[in-house]
Amino acid sequence: MKLKLELPEIETYRRDIEREFIGRKIKDVDIKSMKLFPDIRTKKEASEFLVGNKLETVDRKGMTIYIGMDNGWFIVLRPGAFAAMTKGSKDQGGKLKIAFSFTQGGDMRLWETADETTISIVSKDDLPAAIFDDKRPGLDLQSQPVSWIEFGKFVVSQNMPLKTLLTDQSVFVGIGDIYSNEILFDAGLRYDRESGGLSTQEVRRLYRSVSSILHEAARFGGTSLEDRPFFNMIGEEGQYASQLAVFGRTGELSPRSRTEIQKTRFKNQTVFYCNTQV
Repeated sequence: MKLKLELPEIETYRRDIEREFIGRKIKDVDIKSMKLFPDIRTKKEASEFLVGNKLETVDRKGMTIYIGMDNGWFIVLRPGAFAAMTKGSKDQGGKLKIAFSFTQGGDMRLWETADETTISIVSKDDLPAAIFDDKRPGLDLQSQPVSWIEFGKFVVSQNMPLKTLLTDQSVFVGIGDIYSNEILFDAGLRYDRESGGLSTQEVRRLYRSVSSILHEAARFGGTSLEDRPFFNMIGEEGQYASQLAVFGRTGELSPRSRTEIQKTRFKNQTVFYCNTQV
């Protein structure tokens, strides 16, 4: 099972960019692969859009990070599933795809084994269309808060097994194998429960768990595991693994029931759960 980046890891990168690079002027851009820029033909053209401009703002919509420059244009960064970002030259695996150097401070670099990451440079008017991800249009309760009542109507209307519901990117964006298991454990709900049959109380528990688990995971800087190490841009390891209740803990005692955590396969996905989930 090769684990992909999930929303808390992308949010960690967004916070790193805000802390480390906002207010800095781009001195140069070293582009190793033009596959990053589907809408730009040459390295020279891409550099002309970027060099000499100061990074002013950074925000996120789903798994997309967008950075506002002082010329009124935006860098729209959509990291691939196995991308890594660093400050400076520390290699986090894969090949260097692009390096932004600034008039002061270390470089901002992106590494990747594949060619999945894309970068667009767009005007303010074109930004809404550029940050909409038609492959992952689902809800992100951190960047697009909704009430629990709206959440409940939406979830119940989907009427699908909860594990499938949480990991379907057209329903919820950025939730994958790690956090779906943690959310369902926290909410006390089984992976194979149909969302259409949830009670009002269960909907509220699920709403709270989706919000709180993703928030806490981002607060801890993401999750770093042996088969998917994750480090923030200054090389600090994500610390949420220490908070995982069920994921990867087969045979350990559940923190809720003190019975063994179980592992199974459901619709080609791995599930970790305990017998208190109903």
